[in-house]
Parts: sequence; structure tokens; C-alpha cells
Amino acid sequence: METMALMQPLMALGLWTVAIFIWMYVKRIPAMAAANIPPDGAKHPGDLNGLPADARQAADNYNHILEAPTLFYAIALAIAAVGHADAVFVALAWAYVGFRILHSLVQLTINHVLARFTFFALSWVALAAMIVREAVMLF
Repeated sequence: METMALMQPLMALGLWTVAIFIWMYVKRIPAMAAANIPPDGAKHPGDLNGLPADARQAADNYNHILEAPTLFYAIALAIAAVGHADAVFVALAWAYVGFRILHSLVQLTINHVLARFTFFALSWVALAAMIVREAVMLF
């Protein structure tokens, strides 16, 4: 039962990543068209520096949602694989996902760096707690 419950935040973050992917292209394609940047004119990330902030923020957030969360996916799957999933791990996983979503929402809207960093740091606290707790159980 707890193993299945641990899979829910993984799927929620996966769905959020899909939403961010769509958001990025909803912002980026019209911005590129407005700036007269053809697809071949975007071969390198720096080629898009002239785009409006909201289009760049969407792309930045897409990159962010694929960085640290990869470790989250691996840790959560390892916890489930060894049969250690419990209510504490499920709560920590949901906390991680919630903080990552809040980080995204801040970056995609007001883009206040201190608020973004706060949610990023809190997500790492949740992830670190998962890692340390599982390491204690394994060793």
C-alpha cells in the first residue's frame, strides 16, 4: 500500500514536468516568431537571449525541473524497490513535489529569486531527509 502511495508524488512531478514542457513551447514559439528567430537561429541557448523574460523563464524552469528531480526519482524508486516505503517517505516525497511546484510557479510568474531559492532549498531539505533516512535504514 505505501509503495503505491510513494509512486503518486513521482507521477505528479512527472505530470508537472509535462505541463512545464508545454508551457515552455507555448511561450517560446510565439516569442521566437515575434523576434524573427527561425528555428535554425536557435542552435545554441545564447541565441535566444533576446526573447522576452517570460519565454526565457519557462525554458529555465524546464531545465530546472529536469535537474535535481532526477535524483528524487531514483531515490524514491530505490526506497520502493527495497520495500522501505512508509508514511514518512510518502510525506517527504509529497513535500518535495510541492516545493518543486511552488518553485516553478514563482519562476514562471513573479520570478522573485529569494522566493525561488527558498522553495528550492526546502525541496532539498525534503530530498536530503529521504536520502539520509534511507541510508540509515540500509547501513
